[in-house]
Amino acid sequence: MTAHISTVAFEGAEARLIDVQVQIAPGKQAFNIVGLADKAVAESRERVRAAFAAIGLQLPFKRIVVNLAPADMPKEGAHYDLPIALGLMAVIGAVPMDALEGFAAIGELSLDGSIANVPGALPAAVCANAHGLGLICPHVNGPEAAWAGDLSLLAPDNLIQLLNHFKGTQVLTRPEPGSLLESESKLDLRDVRGQETAKRALEITAAGGHNLLMVGPPGSGKSMLAARLPGLLPPLSAHELLETSMIHSIAGLLERGQLSRARPFRSPHHSASMAAMVGGGVKAKPGEASLAHRGVLFLDELPEFTAQVLDSLRQPLEMGEINVARVNAHVRYPARFQLIAAMNPCRCGSAGADGIACKRGPRCASDYQSRVSGPFMDRIDLQIDVPAVTPADLALPPAKEGSHEVAARILAARTRAETRNGGCTNAELSTQQLDHVAVPDRQGQALLQQAAETMGLTARGYHRVIKVARTLADLESSDDIRRLHIAEALSHRRGHASAYATSGRSIQTQAQIQTRAAWPPQR
Repeated sequence: MTAHISTVAFEGAEARLIDVQVQIAPGKQAFNIVGLADKAVAESRERVRAAFAAIGLQLPFKRIVVNLAPADMPKEGAHYDLPIALGLMAVIGAVPMDALEGFAAIGELSLDGSIANVPGALPAAVCANAHGLGLICPHVNGPEAAWAGDLSLLAPDNLIQLLNHFKGTQVLTRPEPGSLLESESKLDLRDVRGQETAKRALEITAAGGHNLLMVGPPGSGKSMLAARLPGLLPPLSAHELLETSMIHSIAGLLERGQLSRARPFRSPHHSASMAAMVGGGVKAKPGEASLAHRGVLFLDELPEFTAQVLDSLRQPLEMGEINVARVNAHVRYPARFQLIAAMNPCRCGSAGADGIACKRGPRCASDYQSRVSGPFMDRIDLQIDVPAVTPADLALPPAKEGSHEVAARILAARTRAETRNGGCTNAELSTQQLDHVAVPDRQGQALLQQAAETMGLTARGYHRVIKVARTLADLESSDDIRRLHIAEALSHRRGHASAYATSGRSIQTQAQIQTRAAWPPQR
């Protein structure tokens, strides 16, 4: 006799349905699990055996074979315990065979028969619902799985409760979804004194979904500015909320089924490995880049990251996803994040500071900044200098405009852009889309052509300037990209702007003067 019950295997941020086939046949006593199972799945034999003994069930003294189909797909994790146990219960008659037909199951068994929580309950529930199945999951995972929609959901604490439910002596009620936390940040832009140019760049970054690099001496406020970016971004939409929550579910980061509309903010240490940054490892898990999907990835002390780690981010910065190639499978993780990076101008941090000479000489800055490759830098839309804060700046009262006021302008600009762009931000526009929605006027095009030749912009850099200019126009509710928008966009490309200025064609044009007149806000 063979029993069937469904479970899931995880491929990146998605779940794939697996058929668990349990058979008891005559022969020498054995308990074999086949179907390309890893060590954790193979150890299910002992956990199931102990859990059965704890609730008063005994495995038959026959040959037990568990097949996880499709057999050529790798199976990882302890969540196969519960479906294997349920299949065995059906075969020995402890639960009706037809009771399992409409369900998938995930859960890890403890030796006392209780069902422990497992990661990935939300994508498992979404997969089950898509196939017209219900889900049996641990009680702790119930509020998380309930977010998947209107599906039959059982969330027992232990095997006894599940047995009683199928016998009709106990009714397991459907758990309610966990709480939805709104996007609220206690960090305010008013806390940052001075740095009005950097605040302007941060507003542009948030409005267009661009990447930003801040270069400045220690203590100039780079980390403070980066930490306040999530408070400027609009809350996640329903689709984005589901995307990010499924990734966090697989990583085991959802507590008590709580979802948050706040955009993710990840800030890994510069000692992070490539697997920790982009995912992978022996058991492929999402990395920091995927955990920051639809949010912010902040890399402080950028040159201290290894070149291998930084260059591994070049693909997701361009494509918005990460493909991890393994021997047995290829795993894809979504990774459309905003990169915010900060670095000192040199190793000792003094290069370029007013009145302070770098102790190691002029090569200190060039050697330190050369740790970041040119192709990586070319993918960063805005690159600005953040000078040291002066005592006069610290003595100023807080600005009248805080995060709330700036966020309102950003929301209006993003709404305008996404309506025009078909749902994507300006930073996500393709070259073909730019030709339709982001064409500069004649004077702006002339300035861009002149600057591109002098500054040595690559094709990617050329298009990124247009994207930033499109965002500047959206902040002004302008349909046209004018010369002043192109000029300000060029001024935010740090290394190129200085080269352009020294060539005699300064980009400190009328647009810069107008920008300074409107920024900072009156205190």
